[in-house]
Amino acid sequence: MAEKIHGKICAISGPVIEVVGSDRMQMQDMVMVGKEQLVGEVIALRNERTVVQVYESTTGLKTGEEVVSSGTPMSVVLGPGLIGNIFDGIERPLRVIKDKTGNFIGRGTQVEILDSKRKWDTHILVQAGSLVSGGDIVAEIQETPFIVNKVMVPPGISGTVEHAVSDGSYQNSDVLSVIRDEHGKTHDITMCQSWPIRTGRPYHKRLTIDRPLITGQRIIDSVLPIAKGGAAAIPGGFGTGKTMTQHQLAKWCDADLIVYIGCGERGNEMTQVLDDFSKLIDPRTKRPLMDRTILIANTSNMPVAAREASIYTGISIAEYYRDMGYHVAIMADSTSRWAEALREISGRLEEMPAEEGFPAYLSSRLSAFYERAGYVENLNGSEGSVTIIGAVSPQGSDFSEPVTQNTKRFVRCFWALDKSLAYARHYPAINWLQSYSDYLDDLAPWYSKNVSRGFIRARAKLMNILQVESKLNDIVKLIGSDVLPDEQKLTLDVAKVIRQGFLQQNAFHENDTYVPMRKQYQMMDVILHLADRTREAVSKGVVCSALRATGIFEKVIRMKYDIGNEETDAFDRLKEEIDTICSDLTAKIS
Repeated sequence: MAEKIHGKICAISGPVIEVVGSDRMQMQDMVMVGKEQLVGEVIALRNERTVVQVYESTTGLKTGEEVVSSGTPMSVVLGPGLIGNIFDGIERPLRVIKDKTGNFIGRGTQVEILDSKRKWDTHILVQAGSLVSGGDIVAEIQETPFIVNKVMVPPGISGTVEHAVSDGSYQNSDVLSVIRDEHGKTHDITMCQSWPIRTGRPYHKRLTIDRPLITGQRIIDSVLPIAKGGAAAIPGGFGTGKTMTQHQLAKWCDADLIVYIGCGERGNEMTQVLDDFSKLIDPRTKRPLMDRTILIANTSNMPVAAREASIYTGISIAEYYRDMGYHVAIMADSTSRWAEALREISGRLEEMPAEEGFPAYLSSRLSAFYERAGYVENLNGSEGSVTIIGAVSPQGSDFSEPVTQNTKRFVRCFWALDKSLAYARHYPAINWLQSYSDYLDDLAPWYSKNVSRGFIRARAKLMNILQVESKLNDIVKLIGSDVLPDEQKLTLDVAKVIRQGFLQQNAFHENDTYVPMRKQYQMMDVILHLADRTREAVSKGVVCSALRATGIFEKVIRMKYDIGNEETDAFDRLKEEIDTICSDLTAKIS
């Protein structure tokens, strides 16, 4: 047990206080502030003063009140019972707080993070005499119907199992095994362990990123893919659909576990997340989606310092499940509000501001966060990954502002949301020309092996048509489309089919909300078949207006609704119909 260190408040500036009377406090120590025992963290040491950021409102605090350091860094408690729960930015369970203090969080509220009275059916995997080291699994607990919680030896501990209990029902504080290390010291292993939130959990080695995170969203999976263990940013102004895009990814991506971090979000949006996720059935497990979801909620009216800590809380939990061999996806919404919290605290500390008032260390903090994504081999030999998808909220949709620009430096996937697409009700409102994914080359072998050898080639052809359309639109704006030759008019028609029939997706249609990779490729194949056959017909004298009059373009657009996810034969019939229409029109002019 760490020795408690005492000091007294000598200055207060918003969430930042200064403490005198002790020179033994250390950076990142967790402290309890004042009579109400508010939670805080040491963030600076200045001569004889210690600077603390408080994670709760400091209203009513007075100079002279006592500050007590725990002597340990700000940490999260990791163990069974996290999944399906909702926590605030410093891992306090909000449902428990509501039962204790009502709808508003009381200052200084102290609650159990995990239910200590609940018993878990536990299967013990080690016995006396076994040699174990950090990361080794000593027991398994069925945390949810499809997630097995694996009780691991904390990193840094190794030795011989001196005692182990038998299979049975235990509370999270019960000792499951006792390990004696090489120095003769014993370590009690329980279901729970504590981990400092600002320190990444160790792993054996990083692995090559070579498989995609399948989301069921065509513009992501087929055009701008993200890899498991990768990092992506979703920048966009107000109303462009950042939150809803992340909701859709959380609902449908093929990660084993979702950690959703509402960092500075509006309360009604977090309420919507809770309502949606509690009602939605996971298509893979046929169970409620909350059975594989953990929510971190730090709404915009909560203390700003806790907002800064919330993303570290979330990613520490994600790494814990990664160490068990699971693939975890983090939705951080939004890192801009997290950066604003950094800016406010930096201002309170009277640090020299950099661009737009953000602290000079903004880029290093962002890089440290996104660097914790990765596909790794864990200490116990299993493979797991953490994928980070962070929303960015640039003011006025200005992508040149510091948070967006610095984020682009540390992610390899950039999904730029376009206000004009959102206002046109084109969702997801990802601009395919402003966005990019550097994972495509890494994932190409996977697509060739698991989808089709022609997948990458088909994707390149689609993107080429869209790029040509962009250039033609500049001409159309000046002189109109009527003066274009039929070949170029056809390019605009096919590009419209790609935009409306492939890139645009309806989250409320049962055939379109989630699209498997096989269907995505078949849709691309039909569109390219349409482009080839109609181009051949136009080259033989068929005019574009005659092709439009057949309604074939609209029919190809509607295939996303009309053809079910398993109706593979329907695409062949649609291609035959395209062939018939083009042949008939060509025959009429021959």
